[in-house]
This record gives sequence, structure tokens and C-alpha cells, in this order.
Amino acid sequence: MKVVIVEDEIAAAENLTYLINSVDADIEIIKVLDSVKASVAYFSQKVEADLVFMDIHLADGISFEIFDQVVLNIPVVFTTAYDQYALKAFKVNSIDYLLKPINEEELTEAINKFKDRSTQSATNDNQLEGLLELINSKTKTFKTTYLVHHRDELLPIKTDDVAYFYIETGIVKAVTFTNKPYIIDKKLEDIELELDPELFHRVNRQFIVNRNAVANIKFYFNGKLIMNVNPTASERIVVSKAKASAVKNWMNM
Repeated sequence: MKVVIVEDEIAAAENLTYLINSVDADIEIIKVLDSVKASVAYFSQKVEADLVFMDIHLADGISFEIFDQVVLNIPVVFTTAYDQYALKAFKVNSIDYLLKPINEEELTEAINKFKDRSTQSATNDNQLEGLLELINSKTKTFKTTYLVHHRDELLPIKTDDVAYFYIETGIVKAVTFTNKPYIIDKKLEDIELELDPELFHRVNRQFIVNRNAVANIKFYFNGKLIMNVNPTASERIVVSKAKASAVKNWMNM
């Protein structure tokens, strides 16, 4: 079986590759794509693939935009961070999915499901429209408070009061608008999934920024951006060319 992965987070793509190879060492990952643009270019030509694992949110847009530009006659398993209620509805709409963080048992079931099918069929427009409508209309509960250690006590810190989360030498910290840093005993990837995406955005591997903390965004070389925040971050926040479009779209929301 030949597989294509569409995933903009390097760590997530590597983890999925590892899990797929753990489930079946004979599966060949023939391509990893990290954006809508790259996916459209790749799938515009003949592709000898049996299955595609596709993240819904990519650096330069939503993966459904790929289907607007190319005909993808390959079965797709979507990967998503949405809650269980939504995922049940995905199944009703005949959409195959994997909940992030991806579970090896569920991955095995998804792969076996495609292996056992006598006739493979691509995801159709009605399924995509149903899934997109569900994502846009559903409500999700986001984290509002983090309980942090501070000296000899535990303090509740409201997410609305956090200007940005960042990782430094392996330690994740939350910096409030009053410029007070607090250590958060979680991975930045997990925090990203818990926050309201309209308010917070993962602008690079080190920073998740509150839109209310953004002072300005300046153009940098090679299509990159520099994001300045209040309070000032301890290091320059550089937005890659691949993420620049998504960041600008987020700020325009």
C-alpha cells in the first residue's frame, strides 16, 4: 500500500509516519505535503497512491480547498482535533477520520478498513460539504483557565489574560499581559488544541500568540514575517513563509 500524508506540522507528520510503519511495515509513505498549494500541485499530476491521510487545517488554509482545485480519486482519512460529538457525526456522513493525538489502535482500524474494502471510493462533494458545515457550525468548549504553580501555591490563570505561550529550553511558559511568566506543565502541542483558534494562533514552533497581544506585523526577507507583541517577547517571533498566509488570515478574522 502506498500512502500520502498531508500535514503541516513536522512532528505530527513524523509521528504519523512512525505509527503507520508500526502498524504495517510494508506500507510505503511516498510523499509528505505541508500545504494546500503543495497538495494541489502534487495531485494535479498522476499519483500512484492508495490512501491519503489529510489534516483538515494546514498552514495556508483548510484542506477542503484542495478538492476545489483538483479531482482526487483516492480515498482520504482526515485527521482532526475536534471533539467526540463531532466525530460521531463525521462517521454518520461516511467520513473516515482520526482524532489527534492519533491513537495506534484507531489507525490500525482505519488502515484495515481500507484494506478490506473490495472497491475503493474517493470522498465525494456531499461528504466534504457535510463535514465542512459541521466544522463551521459546531460549538466547542475551549479551556478558560490554567492552574499553575507559583512559589508555594497554585494560581488560576485565565487564558484571556495570557498574551502568549512559548517554549524555551524545553519548558513551556505562559506570559500574561502584565508581563508575568508562569510555567505550564503541558506540551505546546496540547495547549494549542485546548485554545480558541479565533483568539490564539500557533505562529511558529515556539509561540502561540493571543491576537490581542499583537502590536504589529512586519515584512521580513524571503516572504517571512516578524510579529511584535505586547509585552515584548524574549526572542524575535519569526513567522515562516509557509505560515505567513494563515497568520494574516487569522488576524483578518
